[in-house]
Amino acid sequence: MRTEGIPFKDTGYFSRLILDYLDRRPELDSFYGHFPTLEAFKAQIEEKSRHYPESHREVLCAVLENQYASQELSEATREHLKNLRNPHTFTVVTGHQLNLFTGPLYFAYKILCAIKLASDLKETYPKHDFVPVYWMATEDHDFEEINHFNFRGKEIRWNRESGGAVGRMKTEGLEAVFAQFAADLGPGARAIELRDLFEKAYLQHTTLSGATRYLANALFGQYGLVILDADDPRLKELFIPQMEQDLFENLAFQTVSNSIEALNALPGNYKAQVNPRQLNFFYLQEGLRTRLVEEGGTFGVLESEIRFSEGELRKELRAHPERFSPNVISRPLYQEVVLPNLCYIGGGGELAYWLELREYFNRSGVPFPVLLLRNSALILSEKQAGKAARLGLKPAELFGDPKSLVDNQIRRISEIEIDFNPQREHLKKQFSDLYKLAEHTDRSFLGAVKAQEVKQLNGLDRLEKRLLKAQKRKLHDETQRVRALRESLFPDGGLQERNRNFAEFYLDYGPDLWDDLLKGFDPLALQFSLFTL
Repeated sequence: MRTEGIPFKDTGYFSRLILDYLDRRPELDSFYGHFPTLEAFKAQIEEKSRHYPESHREVLCAVLENQYASQELSEATREHLKNLRNPHTFTVVTGHQLNLFTGPLYFAYKILCAIKLASDLKETYPKHDFVPVYWMATEDHDFEEINHFNFRGKEIRWNRESGGAVGRMKTEGLEAVFAQFAADLGPGARAIELRDLFEKAYLQHTTLSGATRYLANALFGQYGLVILDADDPRLKELFIPQMEQDLFENLAFQTVSNSIEALNALPGNYKAQVNPRQLNFFYLQEGLRTRLVEEGGTFGVLESEIRFSEGELRKELRAHPERFSPNVISRPLYQEVVLPNLCYIGGGGELAYWLELREYFNRSGVPFPVLLLRNSALILSEKQAGKAARLGLKPAELFGDPKSLVDNQIRRISEIEIDFNPQREHLKKQFSDLYKLAEHTDRSFLGAVKAQEVKQLNGLDRLEKRLLKAQKRKLHDETQRVRALRESLFPDGGLQERNRNFAEFYLDYGPDLWDDLLKGFDPLALQFSLFTL
């Protein structure tokens, strides 16, 4: 295995807000707490220790004990669950939707990043223990985002009606998906392993939450991953004070709106990733997850006949906290209330909305976690790396847009010099002399000289483009090889990790895949990783 890192800014796939955050631009200082460095975690540990009640830890451990009752535990996970009862133990967490068979690769990268960071923190702070946690987005209701995955260029989709929280959905109808996937896998021992994994996860569990827990545990339990489903009344009860602040004081709406306004006023012209609502909770029942709204002093559930007075809603909240489901704004606060957490690991889009939340956290009296951009990676096979080498391309160059990549390659290998810059400079020198002549004779002549200079420089541009086009035709095979290599690594022009499923790589590399990635990932290096496996 060979690994190299390149700056996120050199990939062209990350927003200005995230790149400015990684560069620690001072105008963003007020929108986050401690920046992700090993040294910063000392202060984060001290702050969380002061604000995380032991009663919350007891509830969390009881919930996890119930949720793991029927799971086969690795020794590492068993040890982490035991350690969580200790006040010197903290978590690093990543969250993700319940994508079918993990969905795209970055699902795994998030979890591996959490696992590696927990290990790195243990080395630096040996008196403490650190537990990597996968927070399952069981209360999400966007089924269309999670009901498919890509395998060998083909979409495998679970077709069924959706409704309510996805974690509670039954796994009915996945037999057909299993049959299609099993046929596409083909023969071989690793194909059999993947078939068995899919079957045990989705055909032997009745809910999507149970299936995803089994799958994540089977893939990453050996590294001590702890998986949490926060759709639990005991955890929701801990969150009642913050839910009341949102529902009856509109705290999230006020504070997040202020933060968005402040972000928009900065020179970076940053745009809001998400916008708060006056009420940032859904009402949750079987088959139903619908927004709560306030209408003239009463509270209602959209698209239903359910209505509450303020007193009735307070009573409902205290009697049935499990019926209240956080949205994208309030979920991060819920996470930090119930977990002894130090760090949230997310993608660029996630961190962009977390940067809107610090004032909300401050007003709620909850420590704001360290925000860490998850590991991103491009995996090249030895064969693909060999093709790049024969083409004279460094892997980092492949991140350029396809047209520029091909143009630069043709310029590099062409026997003809396709660079008219010397001619441009010569032409500019000639016109510089003409400008001096015009100033000494007739200044009205300057406009005509300028027009002629522009015309001739444009003519050189056109000639250079025609020459490049001609060389592309002549070197057609080389052009096609460059395009084919880039498309194989950047499906549909996007990042590999956002398209391809882990199963394709597991067929090639087997269970060593995760070990290799963990060896190469350095979460706090804040670089995009290139792996040759």
